[in-house]
Amino acid sequence: MRRLLRTLAASAFACLLLPLGAGQQATAATAQADPIGMTSGFYTDPHAAPAAWAAANPGDGRAAAIRDNIASRPMARWFGAWSGDIGAAVGSYVGAADAADKLPVLIAYNIPGRDACGGHSGGGAGTPSAYRAWISAFASAIGSRPALVVIEPDSLGDFSCLDQAQIDERNGMLKDALARFAAHAPNTWTYLDAGNPAWISAATMAQHLDGAGARQAHGFSLNISNYYGTGENSAYGNAVNASLSASYGYTKPYVIDTSRNGNGSNGAWCNPGGRRTGAVGQTGGGAEMLLWLKTPGESDGDCGVGAGSVAGQFLPEVAYKMIYGY
Repeated sequence: MRRLLRTLAASAFACLLLPLGAGQQATAATAQADPIGMTSGFYTDPHAAPAAWAAANPGDGRAAAIRDNIASRPMARWFGAWSGDIGAAVGSYVGAADAADKLPVLIAYNIPGRDACGGHSGGGAGTPSAYRAWISAFASAIGSRPALVVIEPDSLGDFSCLDQAQIDERNGMLKDALARFAAHAPNTWTYLDAGNPAWISAATMAQHLDGAGARQAHGFSLNISNYYGTGENSAYGNAVNASLSASYGYTKPYVIDTSRNGNGSNGAWCNPGGRRTGAVGQTGGGAEMLLWLKTPGESDGDCGVGAGSVAGQFLPEVAYKMIYGY
């Protein structure tokens, strides 16, 4: 019944588009999908690292706090080479969310030359053609089911560590990724990543976004795996949009990763101590949504309070301290 109602709603919306002029139709088409309206809230993954750790360690004094304050919250699931068969992995995850009538948030993180500047999360698909096949399977696995997808964190912030040929190649891959989602995942909102307020000027990031095809994306994301406050990110996002409007004639919604920004930033990006989880939900200030895109307690790499760990490893002590901000 839920799927029937979705189909009827989509058909009714499509009828509303018919009177529009050609210039308006392109804009309206990108707004047709409404994955939030198609679902009853965000998906909370029962198999996320904090949930799995808490379930496996019930006698640990930190388990209840991690379960109640982190594992019980909706968070994004990251997908890369570690996911194995990407079609099967994405299909299983999105299918579980769809069965629960919830909206999944996914992050595609497999572009060649990934994390070129930071280095702790380096890797990605071996070639552009391998990436195109991977991202096409990713989009096809979502299909018509509702989802939010952030495409390749850091990919537009790393240009200072790439030469022009590599930048052109990366832009081509990002444009192709957006086209694949538009073609194969019509009820998915896609977001290109736009870094954070302290990385690149708003005007330069607007240029990077447009060069990567942001006009075809639903929006852009900010602060992924970083710690800057929500207000700082809103000001930056609004400035990016002002530059997009002035230079290219359009603006885009943006979302902010608030998973670890409760205490703001101390200037360090790699496992700094004293950070805290942040708020979630829809918000004013210009942002479309506040989302947990990074899992609190997952390491940024072998650095800071995560010394000896690898990027993505769940560290219960770090997670526990993030709940209380110490």
